[in-house]
Parts: sequence; structure tokens; C-alpha cells
Amino acid sequence: MGNTLEEGVSMSQIKYLRSILLITIVFLTKTAFSGSITTKVIYGDDNRVDILDLTDSRLVKLASSTAAMISSSNLVDSSGGQKRLLGFELGEKGICEQERFSDQLAPASCSGFLVDTNKIVTAGHCIESQFDCSQNSWVFDFKLDFRGQKTFTFGEHQVYKCKSIVSRKLSGDLNDYALIELDRHVIDREPLAFRKEGRIQSGQSIFVIGHPSGLPTKYADDSSVHTQTDIYFSTNLDTYGGNSGSAVFNADTLEVEGILVRGDVDYISSSQGCLVSNRITSSGVAREDVTKITNIAELQDITRTGSSSEQGSDDEVVQNDEQQEDEVVTSQASATGAGGGCSAQASSGKNKTDWSGVLFEYLGLFSCYLIFRRRKKLEKTA
Repeated sequence: MGNTLEEGVSMSQIKYLRSILLITIVFLTKTAFSGSITTKVIYGDDNRVDILDLTDSRLVKLASSTAAMISSSNLVDSSGGQKRLLGFELGEKGICEQERFSDQLAPASCSGFLVDTNKIVTAGHCIESQFDCSQNSWVFDFKLDFRGQKTFTFGEHQVYKCKSIVSRKLSGDLNDYALIELDRHVIDREPLAFRKEGRIQSGQSIFVIGHPSGLPTKYADDSSVHTQTDIYFSTNLDTYGGNSGSAVFNADTLEVEGILVRGDVDYISSSQGCLVSNRITSSGVAREDVTKITNIAELQDITRTGSSSEQGSDDEVVQNDEQQEDEVVTSQASATGAGGGCSAQASSGKNKTDWSGVLFEYLGLFSCYLIFRRRKKLEKTA
């Protein structure tokens, strides 16, 4: 029948199951947030902007060197050797229709950016093992080319596989980063310039480019550095899960200062039975954390023109993998795979666990199931 995805599974059954799941998530969300939650994700006005709305060519060029981490199962073969992107719109994941960008596709789990011709930096909680590395692709140019765009196809020069984890840290001091080697060199865009020494000044204006809630590339500014340690700095950037791994830039030098790795609750339940953005209007509040790019020692071997020394031996890679397994993650960082985010619950108990992200992942896992069904149908009709 025309509305059957696979034998024994009808479209009406799928829609029914999704409705039941959404009701369950909304109920759990209300329960989780029944206490006094004061954490927010939008600071003042929502500053997120689609790349097609940028008028500064320098910013557009920077955005071209950022990438989305997308499950390889969401990329299916299309005509002309291209890959077609599968996924669900943000509004299909329990987000209210009146939310900005709710009608856009949102398949990315994390963000990253090019620092060498074959290397990407992201958050350490985005890629936890070689298995994670092998299951995901890095996609450049996942952005809107025109308003209302629903279909995205990518050429070979835009889609790359993760070959190995060069270096990774996710530790109790809230250090959180990963340096990833791609399966081949990127030839049609330049690696980003990044700070190699010193520290950013408090009060410095910054901006971020990435994939909030797994959406096509967004730019957000009107933010600054509030507080900092040797490991990270805190800011009031408008970021969501999916922004994890995003490049955070110095607004004056246009150099990367750090990697967006943590933030507060993204969404809260509304009286309409769906999720809305958590907001704050008070000034002086900054709860989005950025790992300093200078923490990645391996980047010292990479010049600003994108060349680097040869990779270490296989023994060194194995040693790095063993070290990653031995790291004790006392911050209880939690990565969500289907809309993706991380919040750290430090031993001091100052930060809240991002329950909305956990619930968002719950719906996302079911979305993955639906994508699997849809892909099977496409394979049968191919």
C-alpha cells in the first residue's frame, strides 16, 4: 500500500507511536522542571542568523570552514554521486511551531571546524571513541541556500569521514575537546586561524558559528567574555545542543578563541504541550562555556596556512586511545545524539543536569528509527 514504509508497519501506526512518545516526553519534561529552574539559553534577543542573511563576506568565508557532524546513516546515495540528507524538522522533534527555525531540517548532532587541511576540532563529548568516529560524517555547507529549503544534497568535496581521533580530552577540570583526522584532505576551503598563545581578554566581543539544535549553519553575536579560568571562559552566546564543538571567534581578530562545549537548559515545556526556548532577560548572566583553543597542544604543530607535521606512529595513536579510556569524567558530561548537547554537573553541584537535552535525545532516538524505516523503503524502490 502507498502509506506503508515496510511490511507490517504502516504510516498511521508510526504517527500514532510518535504521538504517544511526544505526550510522554512533555509529561516528563514538566516533571523535571517542576522545581525552581532559573537557567536560560537565550540571553536577551535571539541573535541567531542564517548564513544567507550575512552581508559580511568575511563571515561567510569563516562559515564555509565549519562542519556538521551527522550520522552516516542519514546520508543516502543520490544521482551524480551526491549524498542526500535525511532527517526530521525541528518542529517534528517536539519543538513548538512558533519557535524560530522549527520548519528547518535538524539532523546534526554536533559542530566542528577545520584547523588543518585534513583535521577538524570539535568537543570531546561529541566523539568519545573510534566507534563514534566511524559512525559519523563531517558535512560542510549544511546551510540554507534559499528560504524554505527542504532538500539538501552534497558532493564528495563536502562530505568526509572521521579517520581517527588524534587527541581528545574530557576531564574533571572541565577540559573538553577533540582533534579529528579526516579520511582525506579538504581542498576547496581554508583552515581557520586560531589563537596559539596568550589568553582572551575579559569583556572581549565574540561570536559563534555552528549548528544549534542540529539546524543548518547559524551565526550568533552580540556576546562577550564574562569570566574565565585557565581551561575555559564563560559567555552569554545564544547556543543550543548541536552547537557543541562550534568555533567561537574573536570579533576583532576573527581568530578562533575556543570551542563551545557546555550550556544550560535548551528547551522547557510550554502550556501548549510542546517545548520552547529557555530565555533570560537579565544582563550580566553568562552560562555558556567555551574550552580555550590553546589547550590543544597538538595544534602548535599546525601553521596558520594549514600545514602540519606528519602524523605520529601507530603506537602513538594506540597510546592516545588507551589514555582516552583511562580519563575519569567527574563532570558527568552528557552528549545527546539526535539534536545533541552537553551539560556538565560538576562535583560542586553548581550546574544543573540538562534534562531537556536527555528528553530531546529520547525523541531523537525514535526519529532515528523512523529514518531507518524510510531508508529501507528507498532502498527497495531504488
